[in-house]
Amino acid sequence: MRSHYCGDVNTAHIDQTVEFSGWVNRRRDHGGVIFIDLRDRSGLVQVVYDPDLPDVFATAEQVRNEYVVRVKGRVRHRPEGTINPDLPTGEVEVLGQELEILNRAETPPFQLDDDDTSEELRLRYRYVDLRRPVMQQRIMLRALATRTLRRYLDDHGFLDIETPMLTKATPEGARDYLVPSRVHAGRFFALPQSPQLFKQLLMMSGMDRYYQIVRCFRDEDLRADRQPEFTQLDLEMSFMDEDAIMGLMEGMIRDLFDNTLGVTLPDPFPRMSFAEAMRRFGSDRPDLRCPLELVDVADLMADVEFKVFAGPASDPNGRVAALRVPKGGELSRKDIDEYTKFVGIYGAKGLAYVKVNALADGRDGLQSPILKFLPDDAVGGILARTGAQDGDLIFFGADKAGIVNEALGALRVKLGHDLDLMADGWQPLWVVDFPMFEWDDGENRWQALHHPFTAPKAEHVELLDRQPGDALSRAYDMVINGTEVGGGSVRIHQEAVQNRVFQLLGIDEREADEKFGFLLTALRYGCPPHGGLAFGLDRLIMLMSGASSIRDVMAFPKTQSASCLLTHAPSDVSQGQLRELHLRVRKPPTAEKAAAGEG
Repeated sequence: MRSHYCGDVNTAHIDQTVEFSGWVNRRRDHGGVIFIDLRDRSGLVQVVYDPDLPDVFATAEQVRNEYVVRVKGRVRHRPEGTINPDLPTGEVEVLGQELEILNRAETPPFQLDDDDTSEELRLRYRYVDLRRPVMQQRIMLRALATRTLRRYLDDHGFLDIETPMLTKATPEGARDYLVPSRVHAGRFFALPQSPQLFKQLLMMSGMDRYYQIVRCFRDEDLRADRQPEFTQLDLEMSFMDEDAIMGLMEGMIRDLFDNTLGVTLPDPFPRMSFAEAMRRFGSDRPDLRCPLELVDVADLMADVEFKVFAGPASDPNGRVAALRVPKGGELSRKDIDEYTKFVGIYGAKGLAYVKVNALADGRDGLQSPILKFLPDDAVGGILARTGAQDGDLIFFGADKAGIVNEALGALRVKLGHDLDLMADGWQPLWVVDFPMFEWDDGENRWQALHHPFTAPKAEHVELLDRQPGDALSRAYDMVINGTEVGGGSVRIHQEAVQNRVFQLLGIDEREADEKFGFLLTALRYGCPPHGGLAFGLDRLIMLMSGASSIRDVMAFPKTQSASCLLTHAPSDVSQGQLRELHLRVRKPPTAEKAAAGEG
């Protein structure tokens, strides 16, 4: 029903007869001449109808926005003065010779060029929203990206292997989505949070290099970059250490950016330890486009009388850090109050500051409500260590290290955007040398920082018995412009080490056998050294396309309440279906019963 896509015609097609099928983006009646802007996924083309063909012109008069039509006509140059340089087809138009209405359309629930349409309305009518050029470009970028990734991996000896969607529930940091079994009454499958154990088993099976673009499921609280179902590029490799794995994977990402965006990324990517990232940026996914850095000043504050600073400075789990903002002295008190509210989101109790008006005037050239609490040597040390200049402002964070890191880490990025300090371009980074474990005060036990199958550094294996908090892992995360796009590790391939890690995590022998017995058994039958990682495909495409949410790069996403406004899922099912699954659902009490205290 077409010879060309709408966006593909140009001056090379002059005097050719072409056929298009698509949607009417806009119809304009210019007093005897009707213009139709016809749209498909490739773009727009202008079609002109005049009264010389009465029957065709009469059909054109009936056409409205979003009608689906078939067009036939002759390509010609646009008249002088009507060329549209912003349109790939802007030098030509099609003189319409035939027009068939394939389907009429009601008035759309929103205009496709209205960027202020609520997300709720867009998700409810997603099939209309996906017609918008920006959405089609994102979905096409996603398709191109997956094709590019597959080609790279196929060329480098990876096998595309599927793993089960119905599997065993295993603890991976979030709640599982459970699927009741009809055949095995009272038992449940789980939808996979990731194919982690299966891809390790594939390495034990001798598959050597595996990949899969796979759906994963996590029942967790949602936000802009989370969905209950999401897509990973999942990979695993045998007989490769972390340097080889990272080298191969950054080559893949360089190839991806080159072939989809025409962007050349650094070769090699820089690397930074977890400890350095937290010290300098307060985050293990630092945005290197922002020049602002945190500076430790706890040693300068340990003996001051100001307990807000002295307390955390003397606490082994505390931190006192400064953040210099060049020319930040121009910020008003209202601006500072807004930033104080912002860091409060991350648990900070306040945001102390010093404005540096004139260094030559000593303390008289400084402005701050906390100056009276700080001795001259502390003030001088802060100014020297931060490199403060006239007109700067210094913010301070003082609390538990986690709160300071999170609050000031987020503040530096916000200031970078607000004050136009962010550098252009792409800044990739590997973050390495993560701790193996972190202490959970609430549960009074160690937790795996990544997952329990991550291997410790060879020289730190002995620390598992003596000082597990000092043990570093063989994990690595890829970060681009402050977004973690992928992460993984070299895995534990020796049963004794795996059992020791389980013990440290409070997983006893019985629980380990119940949840991971098949993996532990497999380790006894010749397990190669192996490692891998997973890239969040939705998050990666969000970053590459400039979208603000992964919902905008998924065809049919869920809302933040994990529901689908388009299909009205989740929904009720019949009592018959529930009986087949050996389930009985207790209905919530009616309003009347609830008011009476019943149910």
